[in-house]
Amino acid sequence: MNQILLNGITLEELVDALAPLLQLQQTKQSQSENDLITRKQVCELLSINLTTLWKHTRSGKLKSFGIGNRIFYSKLQVLEAVKPING
Repeated sequence: MNQILLNGITLEELVDALAPLLQLQQTKQSQSENDLITRKQVCELLSINLTTLWKHTRSGKLKSFGIGNRIFYSKLQVLEAVKPING
């Protein structure tokens, strides 16, 4: 097992050194949520079939974007649409 030994560094210094890396990770995660995904990817994400996706799109629960002759969905909007409502 690999171990990293830190000698002569305080906990605060370690936190300061890791902060930029954690911010970069959060930025990458938020960027991936803003990505456009295909119909197939939406179906896999929600565990539904294309017919169910079409019904949700037609009813207005999900919004699709046409680019050329292809259909995409905003990953963020899809996740928001299925997020449970906290009462």
